[in-house]
Amino acid sequence: MLQQIINSLLETDAYKFSMGQAIYHQFSAYKTTWSFKCRNEDVHFTKEMVEEIKRQIQLYCGLRFKEDELMYLNSIKWIKGSYVDFLRLWKPRYEDFTITDDAPCGLSIETKGTWLNTSMYEIPTLAIVNEVYFRMAYDYDELMASFRERLAAKLEGLRNGTYEMGPFSEFGMRRRFSGEAEEMAILALKEGSYEGSTFVGTSNVYLAKKHNVVPIGTMAHEWIMCVGQGNHKHNPAYSNWYALDAWVKEYGVLNGTALTDTITTDCFLRDFQLTYSTLFSGVRHDSGDPFMWGDKMIAHYQSLGIDPKQKTLLFSDSLNFERATEIYRYFKGRTKIAFGIGTYIANDTKVEPLNIVMKTTACNGMDVAKLSDVKGKGMCKSEEYIHYLRRCIEWRMNNQTD
Repeated sequence: MLQQIINSLLETDAYKFSMGQAIYHQFSAYKTTWSFKCRNEDVHFTKEMVEEIKRQIQLYCGLRFKEDELMYLNSIKWIKGSYVDFLRLWKPRYEDFTITDDAPCGLSIETKGTWLNTSMYEIPTLAIVNEVYFRMAYDYDELMASFRERLAAKLEGLRNGTYEMGPFSEFGMRRRFSGEAEEMAILALKEGSYEGSTFVGTSNVYLAKKHNVVPIGTMAHEWIMCVGQGNHKHNPAYSNWYALDAWVKEYGVLNGTALTDTITTDCFLRDFQLTYSTLFSGVRHDSGDPFMWGDKMIAHYQSLGIDPKQKTLLFSDSLNFERATEIYRYFKGRTKIAFGIGTYIANDTKVEPLNIVMKTTACNGMDVAKLSDVKGKGMCKSEEYIHYLRRCIEWRMNNQTD
């Protein structure tokens, strides 16, 4: 048996609290189903691994928020006291999980329950799966040695100016090699001083609190999927409008980085007109060609009479420092640029990292889906629903006039 992997309910991505507060205030009755998927074709979870994953999730479900953790959340300017009071009472429910070994990869995980609950399970579950797998499938010390070596090379590249990225954050908890590795990387990046690059924070709220760095994160695809597609009366081609409207009701001009690719960026831009483009401080890229996307966003801001130099383009799709440097140098001087870099920081060893996800597959008894700017990043149990969603989007794109 391994030591407990998740030791605090703060140990999740910051956007879970951003979305969680808005869910609590506006969509507390919504119910969702989440499904796990391993995209690596050559990975298999043994029965022993599955049993350890179950045990670790049970340990996670035994946690409660501590008062100092709640006070930390309360100190974040966009977190409201009513939500903190809710979290004081909240606890994970192991009864919401169904974990078996009957999937092709040897591991099946599904969660069902209120969106308030199931949303919070995603990141800790993925972190547990990752760490159990790497500790039980490999020589952990040997992989940690390779992690340290590669981290040292990254730091040297930052110090000597090989990399130039401007502000960047660590977004790696969901696919980290281990909690120890993620914390090591955050500490090393925080302590360094680099010309042309600045480490500004982490998505991991527990480590942000522990090491006095900024917790970073606003919304994920689940927000647009559930708000836009979970209401039976909504046309799903307008998912972004419903999601942006609910976000502004919750936060006004605070906490505003909009995610563009849930049902394609081109459809997103139909709803991201002058009001939302003004209110939101920037947008996040998570699929498709980053250069084409950035040029498109700059042109969109300019078409609305908004100076793109006052807005932030946040890139977060499968980045390493080399790729981030290319993007930064391409857009430098044209707009504000930031990066959220995950697996490359938190799980860079001599073996291939796991490509695992947990996605919302149903909301209020209806299928929901993501149609990103590239194939292969979506996940839906119903091909029929995907065809319906595509037809809705295509009709809107071909027939709606400004």
